[in-house]
Amino acid sequence: MSQSTLKRAALAVAVLGVIGVGGAVAVQQGYAVAAAPTAVQTQAAPVAAAAVAVPAPSITLPDFSVIVDHNGPAVVNISVTGSTRTSYNEQAGRGDPFADDPFFEFFRRFQMPQQRGGQRVPTHGMGSGFIVSQDGVILTNAHVVRDATEVTVKLTDRREFRAKVLGSDPKSDVAVLKIDAKNLPVVPLAKSNDLKVGQWVLAIGSPFGLENTVTAGVVSAKGRSLPDGNVPFIQTDVAVNPGNSGGPLFNTRGEVVGINSQIYSQTGGYQGLSFAIPIDVANKIKDQIITTGKVTHARLGVTVQEVNQGFADSFNLATPEGALISNVEKGGPADKAGLKAGDVIRTLNGQKIVSSGDLPVMVSMATPGEKVTLEVWRQGKLESLKATLGNANDKAQLADHERDEQATGKVRLGLSLRPLENIGKRQSGISAGLVIEDARGAAAAAGVQPGDVLLSVNGRPVQSVEQVREVVDKSGKSVALLIQRGDDRIFIPVRLG
Repeated sequence: MSQSTLKRAALAVAVLGVIGVGGAVAVQQGYAVAAAPTAVQTQAAPVAAAAVAVPAPSITLPDFSVIVDHNGPAVVNISVTGSTRTSYNEQAGRGDPFADDPFFEFFRRFQMPQQRGGQRVPTHGMGSGFIVSQDGVILTNAHVVRDATEVTVKLTDRREFRAKVLGSDPKSDVAVLKIDAKNLPVVPLAKSNDLKVGQWVLAIGSPFGLENTVTAGVVSAKGRSLPDGNVPFIQTDVAVNPGNSGGPLFNTRGEVVGINSQIYSQTGGYQGLSFAIPIDVANKIKDQIITTGKVTHARLGVTVQEVNQGFADSFNLATPEGALISNVEKGGPADKAGLKAGDVIRTLNGQKIVSSGDLPVMVSMATPGEKVTLEVWRQGKLESLKATLGNANDKAQLADHERDEQATGKVRLGLSLRPLENIGKRQSGISAGLVIEDARGAAAAAGVQPGDVLLSVNGRPVQSVEQVREVVDKSGKSVALLIQRGDDRIFIPVRLG
């Protein structure tokens, strides 16, 4: 990781205002100049009642033009072509010109679950990124290149390159791209830990496709945990909009401190809450992808919840801080370390846990196999426990296997099925059935489509994968499926594979 300090032009001095006996201070052309007194005092006030004028501290406002000139050429525009399987709700909103912009992923995470299993349609997304090596390695967001079949990178000199996705990590939302070029401009990288709340920061990106747009603001908070996050986000008030996603966040020295990743909004536009991935986190992910082609995260194997004042009173805690364990995965790292439901984890390796969201962030950023020390509040006293962190990828593979076997239910039909959710029942008017998420083999050949709702098999109503499997196992060479497709109900015969 390289660091460099840019020599910047002298900053103009602006003075908010000083009230004195002789008059006010005006600001002209960046310099403080005293204004002429407006009146002559004819009667002095009593000395005892006189207020002493205390000059306000001068504030230097940053000039970002040098940073933009020096590092702007290393910021790129990213265009993505791909395909995705839409939900019924998404199909209904295709009129939105930015509906397929990957930056809206953050908004969708906070909306109600949508019925899945629609048709696969082409998508066109946009985002930003920045070059970190002269041979064409680029950092951006994982959601920018999700489902991408073609990624195009455009430089400020208007050259375009087809990019290869070396790897992406949805947990941290970091992706690494590579273009075939040499002697490219690069950005210097800072240490995120050196960043302070209140410092000025600058974003360069392509909001709504407007390339190399510059916006600025201040660091609002550090180590911010979001509901679905595994990253200690940097919160800023920098104006960030769709298309900025994946672009760099600079400090006043022209070093990248983060990757602009998400915003929180109730309107779909900027509302003063922007979040960036610390560059230290992104660099760690980049190194793993380049070295091994994959990313590993650690896990502890607990479910935690917030410690509110009520819990603090119940557990005799001085302050409502920490992560309250509500469940311990049997046989997992926490279970082996002796952690129990009802324990409150106060620190991990000496790092204080204030909110329950701090724990998964700390664990996710650790290395599988790493030994950690946990300070735990148990039955009115502190205890110290040691745990060896597991591999989150192992847990994910197990969950995928269980989901395939129990929820998705790939049976001899060649169908991937899941129960019809309540929202889907209300929208479709169907009281029971199974959503077909994917159709392959015999079912696909017979005309079954993703998004269909399976109502019955051989005349028997089905509401679970187990019921489908039971009927199919007892059937001969074919089965009759009753399908709801839109407003129509049709029978489809399927020869079993």
